[in-house]
Amino acid sequence: MYIIVGLGNPEEKYLKTFHNMGWLAAGDAADKLGVKFKKKECESFIAEGYLNGEKIIVARPLTYMNCSGRAVKQLLAKYKTDPAHLIVIYDDYDIPKANIRIRPEGSAGTHNGMRSVIAEIGTQKFTRIRIGIRDAEVNIPIINYVLSEVRKEDYQIFVSACSKAAEAALLIASGKAVESVMTEFNG
Repeated sequence: MYIIVGLGNPEEKYLKTFHNMGWLAAGDAADKLGVKFKKKECESFIAEGYLNGEKIIVARPLTYMNCSGRAVKQLLAKYKTDPAHLIVIYDDYDIPKANIRIRPEGSAGTHNGMRSVIAEIGTQKFTRIRIGIRDAEVNIPIINYVLSEVRKEDYQIFVSACSKAAEAALLIASGKAVESVMTEFNG
């Protein structure tokens, strides 16, 4: 079983912000599985589906970005899942806008949500799918930028990036090697 977690903030006012790319991608993953977020548990909205006969949990934490690890830790415990079968999707300011980067493990970088996840579950050994949000044309403090709405002219490229991130997550959850998915999607 895999758990796919899309990081973000639960309030409507954050929906179209850069910091909600993971949240949006989790919605795309649920759509691609043909399931809806019907349950609320482990401080998350949960959608359950199957892929190649294996159960997949898609989660959108309700803990807000900086406390995401609390929900992830609860999900791993409830579903008795090893972090090796965890995929976290999130925005990354260090990557150019709408680019996808997949890594099988690593540090949190500058991302507070990922710092929380790593601190709570006690390992960096889980797959992460990062959606780049950096725009070289915008020069404002990161904290203001990540909580700002995606510009209308850029919205469609981010919709596409979230869909690609969801597709990559489902390929990994279906058993395709992370390295192979990295070759296909990193760019």
